[in-house]
Amino acid sequence: MKIGRRVAAAMAGVLAAPLLVVAVPTGTAFAHGYVSSPASRQAQCASGAVKECGAIQWEPQSVEGPKGLRSCHANLQQFSVLSNESKGWKVSNVGRTATFNWTFTARHRTRDYEYFVDGRKVATFSGNNQQPPATVQHKVNLGSPGRHKVLAIWNIGDTTNAFYSCIDVNAS
Repeated sequence: MKIGRRVAAAMAGVLAAPLLVVAVPTGTAFAHGYVSSPASRQAQCASGAVKECGAIQWEPQSVEGPKGLRSCHANLQQFSVLSNESKGWKVSNVGRTATFNWTFTARHRTRDYEYFVDGRKVATFSGNNQQPPATVQHKVNLGSPGRHKVLAIWNIGDTTNAFYSCIDVNAS
């Protein structure tokens, strides 16, 4: 009888393992965030300021991809509208130093935040591999006056992924 119980327990474990893999979330499932102000492209879609954005309007916090990308949509086809330069994105008037506010719907340990202005890296802020509060803000010197596209990146501390936000600004 003891052998039969052991075999039954082992079989139960073998059968349950695939269910646990599917049911238990991975580390990246807990991390979500985006730049809420000045309004990033995904924030504009979520608020309805820009129409016909597709799935991003319901999940602005989900633009997640591998670290090192330089695209507004993290190379995710379902969010490719974020890289459409002719979409009619609203441009926020800011000073030459702008404050960017991140909103986190789920927080994750943070390696750092990076900011690129028109493709040029202008700032990095350490996250000290700590979990951020519900909101974080950074003051970033944009450099020259005029219209710019800012790519803000939240690099997660314990995965290979990052979250991406593009913000259209006019620096005075």
